[in-house]
Amino acid sequence: MGLLLPILFTIFVALVGGLYVLGVFRKRRPGEPPLDKGLIPWLGHVLEFRRDTFKFLERMKKKHGDVFTVQLAGNYITFLQDPLSFGAFVKESRKKLDFNTFAEQMVYRVFGYVPIEEDYHILHSSSNKHLKGEGLDVMTEAMMSNLQNLMLHSVSSDQKTWKEDGLFMYSYNIVFRAGYLALFGNVPHKSEGGEEQAKEKDRSQSETLFYEFRKYDQLFPNLALGVLSPKQQWEVDRLQTFFWDAVSVQKMKANDNISRWVWDMHQAKEELGVKESNINKYLFVLLWASQGNTGPSSFWLLLFLLKHPEAMKAIREEVDEVLKETGQEVQPGCPLINLTHEMLTKTPILDSAVEETLRLTAAPLLLRAVLQNMTLKMADGREYFIREGDRMGIFPYEDVHLDPEIHPDPLSFKYDRFLNPDGSKKTDFYKAGKKVKYYNMPWGAGVSMCPGRFFATNELKQFVFLMLIYFEFELMNPDEKIPEIDFRRWGFGSMQPVRDVQFRYRLRY
Repeated sequence: MGLLLPILFTIFVALVGGLYVLGVFRKRRPGEPPLDKGLIPWLGHVLEFRRDTFKFLERMKKKHGDVFTVQLAGNYITFLQDPLSFGAFVKESRKKLDFNTFAEQMVYRVFGYVPIEEDYHILHSSSNKHLKGEGLDVMTEAMMSNLQNLMLHSVSSDQKTWKEDGLFMYSYNIVFRAGYLALFGNVPHKSEGGEEQAKEKDRSQSETLFYEFRKYDQLFPNLALGVLSPKQQWEVDRLQTFFWDAVSVQKMKANDNISRWVWDMHQAKEELGVKESNINKYLFVLLWASQGNTGPSSFWLLLFLLKHPEAMKAIREEVDEVLKETGQEVQPGCPLINLTHEMLTKTPILDSAVEETLRLTAAPLLLRAVLQNMTLKMADGREYFIREGDRMGIFPYEDVHLDPEIHPDPLSFKYDRFLNPDGSKKTDFYKAGKKVKYYNMPWGAGVSMCPGRFFATNELKQFVFLMLIYFEFELMNPDEKIPEIDFRRWGFGSMQPVRDVQFRYRLRY
């Protein structure tokens, strides 16, 4: 009997501890948001959340209001769904709400990179220097050179022959490869015996890289959520090893025209004593972060233009006028156009169409770790107590992008939605009679806002500009409906379609 009691006590303590870990004893305290733990201990609502984030959060909002806490795989996350109160989330001190915790966990799980303390400073310092202002001028020139190599290398032989392709794969392929070459450099002319041979090798090598990247991209949602099958895990391991070599420091150093953005970050880590193998993994992070979303966004924009002739007409006239102002023209035998960053600043209609495209198709999920007990102050005066150790999140796609009060008829593509009547950029949007500061959030916000958003926007605009200037293109089936988005990618940036759309294109002149 003396031995039995300690054993029973140990089992009891273990049982209680297990139930505690599973969240069985968590109760809503006075002043806290509504708590919904779900029916399954520890897992909570995670299965429904993964299946369709949008529908889950929509259901929770109808049930609990615009602030609530849910249990997802052992984590308690408070979702804020009042866009007028987003400032309380975005501007909160990093001592209370921390983004880096999630970023570090994600890059290690998905790319194998072991983060260092200086990562945030290095990334933002280099991005501010090389992806804005004069640095962006240089990047625009590099991107243009590579786009022309990929899109127009056979101009003289193609003439007016129609070509057919899938619009998604064509757009993603071209934009990804041009962006990769602009960032990681080109094959040296001397090593290949001449300029044309080097350009051909750029085309072939980047093509191989894209198709491997596409395989990785398709596995990304399950990888990020940690739900890979053994076969998928094996493929991820293979692809990671491939990319750690393909964008390695040694291979990059053999190229010409390496971007200062990539080079400076590599050099900063090298000076801090980071192992080259870990830098190689970080370069893979940069490749995905810079090129994983722009291609899909360019697909959506072209598709929206094809489905809205009035938008296509307005933007084509705008880019033709911008080109005309520079004294350039696209005619047989003429040199390829020089599309500069300055020219891209003179396209307000295209800018509005880009922003509208991102409103409809970019769906980031912004999460923060709660580092200390805090009070969430809402715009209407309500206050909620948020516990240390929990998490907070916002999902702007549902709460802002598709809010019919902020954006009337929110599911429709309106190319001039972000234009005032005088042609200037529209920034005044309202909800409940109050101006909404965060009226479109495709790039995130605050400390997690994408530092490469200016370069990414330029990539997208350059590609579409060249398509409109050089090509006629049309859907193979003009009546084909716009495809649904792939719900597996909620929260990961630009959404992708569940299927491709066939189109054809040929030279315009």
